[in-house]
Amino acid sequence: MAGPTTSTFEVRSPVDDRLLAEVADFSPADVVEAVITLRDAQPAWEALGPKGRARWMRRLRDWLLDEADHLADVLQAESGKPRAEAQLEAPWMAELINYFADHAGEFLADERVGHSGLLSATKRMVKVYRPYPVVGVISPWNYPLAMPGMDVIPALLAGSAVLLKPSEVTPLSALELARGWREIGAPPVLTVATGSAPAGQALVDVVDFVQFTGSTSTGRLVAHRAVDRLVPYSLELGGKDPAIVLADADLDRAVAGVTWGALFNSGQACVSIERVYVEDSIHDSFVARLTTLVDGLRHGEETTPYAVDVAAMATPQQRDLVHRHVTEAVADGARALTGGSPTGIGTGYRPTVLVDVDHSMACIREETFGPTIPVIRVADADEAVRLANDSTYGLSATIWTRDLPRAQSIARRLDVGAVNINDAYANLFALTLPHGGWKTSGSGARFGGAHGLRKYTRQQAITAPRFPTLEREPAWFPYSRGRALLTRRLFHAVAARDLRRRIPRFGRTDPPR
Repeated sequence: MAGPTTSTFEVRSPVDDRLLAEVADFSPADVVEAVITLRDAQPAWEALGPKGRARWMRRLRDWLLDEADHLADVLQAESGKPRAEAQLEAPWMAELINYFADHAGEFLADERVGHSGLLSATKRMVKVYRPYPVVGVISPWNYPLAMPGMDVIPALLAGSAVLLKPSEVTPLSALELARGWREIGAPPVLTVATGSAPAGQALVDVVDFVQFTGSTSTGRLVAHRAVDRLVPYSLELGGKDPAIVLADADLDRAVAGVTWGALFNSGQACVSIERVYVEDSIHDSFVARLTTLVDGLRHGEETTPYAVDVAAMATPQQRDLVHRHVTEAVADGARALTGGSPTGIGTGYRPTVLVDVDHSMACIREETFGPTIPVIRVADADEAVRLANDSTYGLSATIWTRDLPRAQSIARRLDVGAVNINDAYANLFALTLPHGGWKTSGSGARFGGAHGLRKYTRQQAITAPRFPTLEREPAWFPYSRGRALLTRRLFHAVAARDLRRRIPRFGRTDPPR
């Protein structure tokens, strides 16, 4: 494709507002043209088979690792991340490629299926996985490289062509991914459509499968439009993830884990810990240690690599939302033990510990998506579970305790898609497990072993004769009276045999179960 002929928009640094680049603003017509081109290229890509596609993905992996430092530069510039966090995304994508490329042949292989009864006993049956021709991926701004990779990589390996629409806030990392795809000489089955809402709306209107990650409100719009078109979709939406800290927890680990789980990427993750329930007997000690640790974190502009722990937020709007949640909570009786205000440098916000909060406050009920840690005192685990489930969201949760069997039991009482015991984010790196939200946190799931590739495919059933075929078979229409009588007697005989297997003889009792 020659590229869009539309206007451009500016991409600016969240730290100092400097102009980073001007990129193409795809119009709906540009999106349609891109999909037409992808459709033309997809059959040849599918024909390569899993092994052929995996070879291209491994070349992309090598490119990502070779370009890791440059990619971190781009990530840091457009998102404001600290250097240590910006360097994680390319290696994470490399691990993603390794896993799915190594298993693509196994996950997508044809499956022989056994018969279900008399009508299918004479057939050889095969289940085939065929890719959706064009998958549309709409990704957010919080992880500009890794988040698209979570969907683009498995979709490509499944045999689909992919149209990626990144956030207009952080499109540069996605454009680097497209550059890498071109530079390794891969087939033209990956296109990045930069732009704002009209480009995303047009994508939903023309692709064959939609993977959306973003806000719950926008996710609802995507789902409604996909349903109107009768195309499948998968949504990962907002979260308000709880942490439960029990009285027997290793306090040092719990404090450190909650701090990292809440403040990684300045709290801008759908699986960030956004509310903490602590049993009464350890509440004061936990809060004291948490406040000390958070107060000692380095924040602000990172003028030299690894100089800060918590850096800028991605947008001024997100910083302002965080500040609203904090100031409203304080006005309603909460206390900010540390932080509680913008840093004054770009979009930065000071890491904040809030206490004396309750479920009437926006900082507990709404997704904050920022560097805040609201802590609530609870009497026991039962109250913690009840409050943790008192949310419209259901993405993930963490439990902190030395009693692992008890934690396993509590995990099964939580209305969330994933539970991490004595850790945070762990399920995101377990590609053999599904990652998906319950309630308003989404629909569908990422990863989960074979499901990670098969979600981008359609299942096709193929039957073939198991034995040599006859010119006329008893079960074929039109029935003659004789054939109908023969077929009926045959089915009655089979049914009677099955009944005799199921009904015990007179006087015999079923064995205990």
